[in-house]
Amino acid sequence: MSATTAKRSGIPLGSIFGVPVSLAWSWFIITGFIVLVFGPTVGRALPDLGYAAYLVAFTYAVLLAVSVLIHELAHALTAKSFGWPGASITLNLWGGHTQFSSFNATPGRSLAVAMAGPAANFVIAGLGYLLLHAVDPQGVVLLLWDILIWANLLVAIFNVLPGLPLDGGRLVESAVWRYTGNQDRGTVAAGWAGRVIVILVVGYFVITPLVNDQPLDFQVLIVAILVGGFMWAGATQGINHAKLRLRLPLVSVRALMTPATALRQDATLAQVSERINTRGGRVILIDEDGNPVGVIDEQVLAGVHPELLVSSPALSAARALGSGAVVSANADGRALIGYLATLPGNEYAVIDESHRVIGLLAQSRIVAAITGKPEKNSAH
Repeated sequence: MSATTAKRSGIPLGSIFGVPVSLAWSWFIITGFIVLVFGPTVGRALPDLGYAAYLVAFTYAVLLAVSVLIHELAHALTAKSFGWPGASITLNLWGGHTQFSSFNATPGRSLAVAMAGPAANFVIAGLGYLLLHAVDPQGVVLLLWDILIWANLLVAIFNVLPGLPLDGGRLVESAVWRYTGNQDRGTVAAGWAGRVIVILVVGYFVITPLVNDQPLDFQVLIVAILVGGFMWAGATQGINHAKLRLRLPLVSVRALMTPATALRQDATLAQVSERINTRGGRVILIDEDGNPVGVIDEQVLAGVHPELLVSSPALSAARALGSGAVVSANADGRALIGYLATLPGNEYAVIDESHRVIGLLAQSRIVAAITGKPEKNSAH
């Protein structure tokens, strides 16, 4: 399953075809689960093995990890063919994921990268089936060979189910993306499709035994709930992130700023008070070159005795603005968010085309616009 940039953690395993691979610590959890659950099954199938059955189960976990690695390599190499840089693979609790430093996606390319993984599993299952009849292995080798074929087949089929976070979710995403011209609307649709799949899959393992008057297989049910929980969380994350991106066009500096005017930093608090009384809005202090250096804290200003306003410097009631914390009044959308991420502080002076200060933009208002949640009161 492909994903965007995230830090790799765990044990570095080197690079394959230029793609860094690491083993997350959580991989050992699923490996232990496989050994504990699959070991007794191997012991019943091959009683002569004794405790070596658990070694066979561990071997199966390693072979499954190799299958997942091939699945993720298919994602990464397909993406590299499209020029997507920075691919890296992490094998983890839920199998693995491929991440990229950046990518220039289209509906077709996104779908091709996603489907490459399940296609690799189908190929492994098919070749394994053909070689199984050609080689005709026995004993432990036959058991591992057979289970690996079925595991790859099931992983491939499961991953093409049309819902996030499965690879097949990109099918829904790409279809809606192509129809609407908006990838994020496609992601929301694919996320909801993923939620429906979770309900159907978990419901199947609960309802089917009840309808057939059979006892619930709690081992299978626990696995279904764990996988369903992982899928639900992934689908929900995809929906939430897409909704945030859909709100980015609402992030407009002119719409979110508070009107402000500029005064030189060597002004007095009396001049600041007069400016607020006559023009309203906020007051931003600038240096001799016109660069914003601070914003008047009106609560501090209100606490200054009127007789001291004339003799008090404006900077005594100002909060410092970060160096370069200036934004154009015409900026908006995703480019604005990326730019603000490079600036210090949580307040920004707003300037017009003539580089004249016309407003103050608070980070809290941007967050509220993106999330759709009420703006939190600032400590200032």
